[in-house]
Amino acid sequence: MAVALLAGVLCPPATQAASTPPPTVTISPLPGTPDATPSTQISFLGVAPSALSQIEVRGSHTGNHSGRLEAYSTGTGASYLPTHPFSVGEHVTVTALETANGTHQKISTSFTIARQYPVPYEAPSKKPAATPGAVLSFLSQPQLHPPAVTVTTPATDPALGDLFVSPKGGAAENGPMILGPTGQLIWFSPAPSGEESSDLQVQQYLGQTVLTYWQGRVALNHGIGEAVIDNTSYQPIATVHAGNGLSMDLHDFELGANGVAYFTVYDPVYTNLSSVGGSADGVIEDCVVQEVDVRTGLVMFEWHALGHVPLAASHWPVPHSAGTDWDWFHINTVFIEPNQNLLVNSRNTWALYEIDHANGRINWSLGGRYSSFELGPGVRFAWQHDATMLPDGTIQIFDNEDDPKVEDRSRGIDIALNYKSLTATLVHQYVNPSQSVLADSQGDVQQLPDGDHLLGWGAVGLVSELSPTGALTFEMSFPRDVTSYRAYRFPWTATPPAPPAIAATQASGGSTTQVAASWNGATGVVSWQVFAGASASTLTPVGALVPSSGFETTITAATTEPYVAVQALGAGGVVLATSATVTPTAARRQA
Repeated sequence: MAVALLAGVLCPPATQAASTPPPTVTISPLPGTPDATPSTQISFLGVAPSALSQIEVRGSHTGNHSGRLEAYSTGTGASYLPTHPFSVGEHVTVTALETANGTHQKISTSFTIARQYPVPYEAPSKKPAATPGAVLSFLSQPQLHPPAVTVTTPATDPALGDLFVSPKGGAAENGPMILGPTGQLIWFSPAPSGEESSDLQVQQYLGQTVLTYWQGRVALNHGIGEAVIDNTSYQPIATVHAGNGLSMDLHDFELGANGVAYFTVYDPVYTNLSSVGGSADGVIEDCVVQEVDVRTGLVMFEWHALGHVPLAASHWPVPHSAGTDWDWFHINTVFIEPNQNLLVNSRNTWALYEIDHANGRINWSLGGRYSSFELGPGVRFAWQHDATMLPDGTIQIFDNEDDPKVEDRSRGIDIALNYKSLTATLVHQYVNPSQSVLADSQGDVQQLPDGDHLLGWGAVGLVSELSPTGALTFEMSFPRDVTSYRAYRFPWTATPPAPPAIAATQASGGSTTQVAASWNGATGVVSWQVFAGASASTLTPVGALVPSSGFETTITAATTEPYVAVQALGAGGVVLATSATVTPTAARRQA
């Protein structure tokens, strides 16, 4: 059932009779969902598949729907996959029998099928001409053209790890990128033409450390794509898609326990907006949270903002023309709390919502027009991003305050919630000490192990790290028009599967060979050794070891042999990998 909001207080859910045990199954689409998709599956979460029987699915127009039950790899439920889709506008009822501990009880849900709005194709913007110093290029990896970064405050704490960003825009290629604590490039993976990446971070998947990011195209200010899970050799081990005929959005992708993924989805549907002054034939950008079993691709849980949050909560202007989409909610975070409830952030209602994972109801809201908590001095936030819960229960938010402008600067904030007095208190705020930064979109705050906080300033193209006293301990910026939705720091160790890359040139009549060596994504290279010889099978070392100097190391080798290769060496001179053997090209004559 949908949760009602009245005078800023959440109405409590109805209680069940003491003689009836509460159902242990969460069924999605949740009861009262007004805009399920025609191809939706029926998700039963919280019980072994063997405990489900007598499943009946009936559409008010299409009648009974046969189907098959497929189990989740986690052993915590199953999805019923109808053999044919539902029809737009019909009301669907689902009943089943749950058997637990020898007790049988009927479980049910009902929902309505919406008419989905076809997302128009938006051609990607043409890349502008590169300004000097804005785009990096490499002799050994000529296919890579990431943006350059400028570090104005080197990291005082390199042991905290590397920087994980997903630059887009400007003249450089879009794509996920890892940088060292001094800003040197470690890894870059160009996104396919016309696409971009988002939310690059290090997570855990089934007990192993992985690299995750979203990749796809953007339309109507949201993503249409998929998530990639790479191992520590940058090899894809899983690709995650949204289910129920929807597309995964760019804003958030989180891995939970047992190989389960949570992410955001935008689902534009036709709806009557006359209650808020809009068109009776309007289009609303509903926002959805999906929980998906990565190994099977089955949807385990699905929550829609529409039907749970009143339209009047939105601060975004309502369009009055028919067929114009209204981005009323704009979800940008789904955070998994320790109790498995979900913390959802809505940019355009200026509010956060705790979603009960057992039934989809809203336990409480923070901020906006219908806050469950009274906001203390300095707590009010607007157009915010990246709401998370710290281990002590404090809520951390990137408070944009812009688009349209509300305050003069963006900030990070920590908010303490008192669940007895229903009050919210500002514990700390994080502002850039060197300049007033106002980010009209994107952004995040990450609490680091040493107490520092990393702030990605989103649309501003700036990343700052602040000490507990507010002093800058790191800062870097992208070229003009380049942004990264979020920025993180994580320890990272990786060994690429491909060998190091090499380019070599020799000047006519010269006595040396210029060698450029790189290994995209490697974190353990300490030095390089050049090898040369009269044939590919007779290579011998040339000169001493050369310390690695960033992404690409340039070496002048005292040789004119026709075959050259390099070895990447780690700590203690351990050989990590050897490049292909190449024949040096003729150096260009200087004019």
